[in-house]
Amino acid sequence: MKKLFFLICGVLTFASQIYVAASANLTYVMPKIIKAFNKKYPNVKVKFITSSSGKLTAQILRGAPYDVFLSANMKYPKFLYSKDIGILPPKVYTKGRIGLFSTKYKNLSLKNIVKYKTIAISKPKTTPYGKAAVEVFKNAGIYNKIKNKLVYAETIAAVLSYVKNGADVGIISKSLIFSKNIKNMGKFYYKDINPKLYKPINQAELLITKRKAAKKFYDFLLSKQAKQIFKKFGYQ
Repeated sequence: MKKLFFLICGVLTFASQIYVAASANLTYVMPKIIKAFNKKYPNVKVKFITSSSGKLTAQILRGAPYDVFLSANMKYPKFLYSKDIGILPPKVYTKGRIGLFSTKYKNLSLKNIVKYKTIAISKPKTTPYGKAAVEVFKNAGIYNKIKNKLVYAETIAAVLSYVKNGADVGIISKSLIFSKNIKNMGKFYYKDINPKLYKPINQAELLITKRKAAKKFYDFLLSKQAKQIFKKFGYQ
């Protein structure tokens, strides 16, 4: 953690460079967002680090000097804002979607999932996508049948590795099917989960510092251009 803090502090010595804490589901869309942002603001360098929203929140509470926090839900940014961290109230910048993912089984459905031996999801205590997965299982009436088959990844992006290394099926954010990693896995199968089975995954951003470059990036994420990029990557 100390090395991370020193790295970030070193980065922030440049007036035109900002540091963004981003939920792991944003791993593959962020380069596209930053590229589009830099066409408009070429003098602002954006560095981002990804992890679970819960872990990033803990880092921010301990003083990690991020400029902007992009969470996978509204809960964590609201919590930080209640602790007087943040310049403006959190705003929703996009909405996430989840689906079933497998490299083994073609006919994916919640009905068939009870037949599988291992089901990978991200940790529901620290990741909004993992929480949504458990919510799906409960609302579909299958949680008690599959709870002993669940294996937990640290982040939603890490679920891909669990499936690659043997899990029969995983629940991932739809954005991950557009990643290079998933394309390198060879043949895979994906099916959207009915959004009525889980609460909307309202992903919120929090502006932490007063730096002008940070505010520009914060505002850009709410723009039409950013929304179009998010849509291309499977966000709602």
